[in-house]
Amino acid sequence: MIKKVLIDCDPGMDDSMAIVMACKSDNLEVVGITAVNGNYPLDVTEKNARKTLEMIGRKDIPVSKGMKKPIIREIPKDPFSHGADGQAEAFLPEPTMPISDIHAVDLIIETVRKYPGEVYIAALAPLSNIAMAMIKDPEIIGMIPGIVAISGAFGLNEYSYLNATGDSPQSEWNVFVDPEAAKTVYESGVNLIAIGLDIATHFGVDFDENDLDKLSRSENKEAWFLNNAIKFVRNRGFDAYCTVIDCMAIGYLIDPTLIKTRVAKVGVETKDGLTLGMTVRDDRHHHVWEHLPEINIGIDADYERFLKLIIDLVLK
Repeated sequence: MIKKVLIDCDPGMDDSMAIVMACKSDNLEVVGITAVNGNYPLDVTEKNARKTLEMIGRKDIPVSKGMKKPIIREIPKDPFSHGADGQAEAFLPEPTMPISDIHAVDLIIETVRKYPGEVYIAALAPLSNIAMAMIKDPEIIGMIPGIVAISGAFGLNEYSYLNATGDSPQSEWNVFVDPEAAKTVYESGVNLIAIGLDIATHFGVDFDENDLDKLSRSENKEAWFLNNAIKFVRNRGFDAYCTVIDCMAIGYLIDPTLIKTRVAKVGVETKDGLTLGMTVRDDRHHHVWEHLPEINIGIDADYERFLKLIIDLVLK
C-alpha cells in the first residue's frame, strides 16, 4: 500500500536527501512539503526544498513556507554548519518553481483534512509548524495516522549524547530549537514515532568505498549531491551519518522493519539552562511519573539495509 506523506523540513543536506528518498520511493506519495526555520532561516530552507525538487524533476509537489521562528523563543545558532548554501555547498541552481501561497500550518491542516487517516507526517525539523497546526485545529490530531520524527535523544547508548546536535550537552537540535513545540506534539496523543540520536547518529551509518564509487559513476544529480555532501562533512572531521540523519524517518515510512521501536514515557525539558531541550525517559519500576506522555522511540536499526535502501533509491 502506498502511503501519503507530508514532509515538514528545514533543508539542510540531510533533509534534502530525505526529500530525494521519499520522492523516488514507489512506497510513498509525497503530497506536500512544508518548510520551517531550523538548520537555517526560513527563506533558505524553503528555497533549498524547491532546489531539491527541481534537481529530481518534481516541480509538481507544493512547497510552502511556515514558522520563521520558534513558537515563543528566539532563534538559536546551530553549532553545526551545512555550508554556505545549507546543502554542503552543492550550490544548486536557483529554483524556478513557485512557492505556495498557503502558509505551511494551513497546508498541514488542509492536507490532513483532505485525506483523513491517510497522511503520515515526516517531521525532519523543529516541530513549530506541526505544533501550531495542532493548536489551530486540534481535530486534525485524530486524523493523522502517524508522525515519524527525527526528534530527541533518549540515552539508550553512547551515541545519544556523544553526537548531541543541540546546543545543550544532552539535547537534539530539533527539540532544542523549539522545546515548547516538541512538548505540544509529544503530549498531543498523536501516534508519534521519535527516532532519536541514539539511532540516527550511530557510527554504523556510514558508506564504504564501493558505495562512493557507485555514486561517483552515476549520472544522477542526486548521486552527485550525496557524494559531495559526504566529502563535505568528512573534510570537516565529521562522519557520513551527518548527510542522512533525516533519511531515517523516510526509511521507517518506507519499511518499518528497518527500525525497532518501543513505548516510553518521555518528557521534554523547556526550562532554560543545562538541560534545555532534553527528552527525558521515565523507565523506573516504581514512582513513575504517570502524567508523562507515552510515545514510540527508536531503539535499534538495521543499518546495512538502511544504507542499501538509500543507495538504491539515489541510483534509481
